[in-house]
Amino acid sequence: MNPMNDDIVARAKHNEAFRREVVTGQHSQVVLMTVPPGGEIGEEVHDHVDQVLVFVEGDGEAVLDGQASPVHANGMAFVPAGTLHNFRNTGSTPLRLYTVYAPPEHAAGTVHQTKAEADAAEAAEGH
Repeated sequence: MNPMNDDIVARAKHNEAFRREVVTGQHSQVVLMTVPPGGEIGEEVHDHVDQVLVFVEGDGEAVLDGQASPVHANGMAFVPAGTLHNFRNTGSTPLRLYTVYAPPEHAAGTVHQTKAEADAAEAAEGH
């Protein structure tokens, strides 16, 4: 694992994949996500993973343990392990973000072009 120093906001703004792993360390991981208008990440719980999401473009809604609140560019959401969560794109443009998982959640090199592709991969892994 090599150190990394990059413009993560620019990378997030140019990402077209639903999910793209950027870098994975021993204790954390950075992933880019792009959610199309009307789309969502999908309701989930990470039992042993904290997640930080930083929004760089678009408008959406966070649903954390059943409580909905807006998300916008330059906003951040912290999702402690064990929290039921979902993020929806409520705007007319893609919702772009980068997220940090600690510890890592996805295999290094993961790229899912669409949510359907991500859902199929997670089903195959037994999630």
